[in-house]
Amino acid sequence: MTDDDSSLSPDTARDVGVVAPADFVCAEPFRFELGGEIPAFTLRYETYGKLNADKSNAILIPHALTGDHHVAGRYAEDDRKRGWWDSLVGPGKPVDTDKFFVIGVNSLGGCRGSTGPGSLNPATGAPYALDFPQMTLGDMVRAQEKLISSLGIRRLYGVIGGSMGGMKAMLWATLFPDRVGRMILMACSASQNAQAIAFNEVGRNAIVRDPGWCSGRYAAGEGPRNGLSVARMMAHITYLSDRSLDRKFGREKHPDASGADPFGIEFQVESYLRHQGRAFLDRFDANTYLYITKAVDRFDLADGRPLHEAFACVQARTLVVGFSSDWLYPPARNREIALALLRAGKDASYAEIETDAGHDGFLLPSETLHRLVRRFLENAR
Repeated sequence: MTDDDSSLSPDTARDVGVVAPADFVCAEPFRFELGGEIPAFTLRYETYGKLNADKSNAILIPHALTGDHHVAGRYAEDDRKRGWWDSLVGPGKPVDTDKFFVIGVNSLGGCRGSTGPGSLNPATGAPYALDFPQMTLGDMVRAQEKLISSLGIRRLYGVIGGSMGGMKAMLWATLFPDRVGRMILMACSASQNAQAIAFNEVGRNAIVRDPGWCSGRYAAGEGPRNGLSVARMMAHITYLSDRSLDRKFGREKHPDASGADPFGIEFQVESYLRHQGRAFLDRFDANTYLYITKAVDRFDLADGRPLHEAFACVQARTLVVGFSSDWLYPPARNREIALALLRAGKDASYAEIETDAGHDGFLLPSETLHRLVRRFLENAR
């Protein structure tokens, strides 16, 4: 399939408008898979559309590594920054909020309103920092299940996720198989591969070797800013492709380049990466980055078994979508998921989108992707 990088949203598509987050508070102790417990937790979430009478039209969208609960819409009429999947979610859009009740949730361990390392530890009155228990993606999903149950939703119409969000969608379908009717997995893998682990490890090293990290005990608004910025710069490269970087920047020189600093900004691509690193500091916490990247690295759905055996309990119809230029989770890793589901006797299909957008292809407006998602969700088979 070829992606022409145009938006499919029809003339009837509209914005979900101004939205506001809500907080789900679980007042019961939560036990983590790897040990450790917290006495309670909060998950910040947003909803779009209306839950129908029998609560059968709910779609959960778990976010990728540095995403959050703000999937669609805006926080004020003049807000120029829309939710991270606003092109996909809304009235008349592929995930149509005239039909579906859509839930975006910030993961446990996050730093955008959900309980994580930066939250106050009630036992000490100080932030948890590294006293926060080590996490898995399974912990995030089990916490989300408590939120979904609190909304009175017995079975999700579907779970849709890309990258780490796709991994969480797979866990939803295997941990709670009777509660997921459909899943759409994009640009993901059934386990974290060695190359991805290696990139995450370099990013974590940039953070913990920054003197500002202070073994995780930094003050709010402070911390390892240089290390976190470098970690983001390096990770951002993995989300793109050689062709997309060449198309956007090539070897174009920065207009302010000078010979005064031989290691200063010389090329436009350098300026772009530094901007990405600086912008990240305003919205993400360094300890959260450490915890969540480790949780992703630990992800291995099969855990030593043949992958099709891990899918034996799945009841969800599945669409898997790979992106041709994604070298973080290449198409072969996505096809492997679909083939394992088919071998397990499940209803699964695979589509591959030809694009030079790299791993970020699942986030960008795409006629092909939008058509696939719309048809899959509207097919009642």
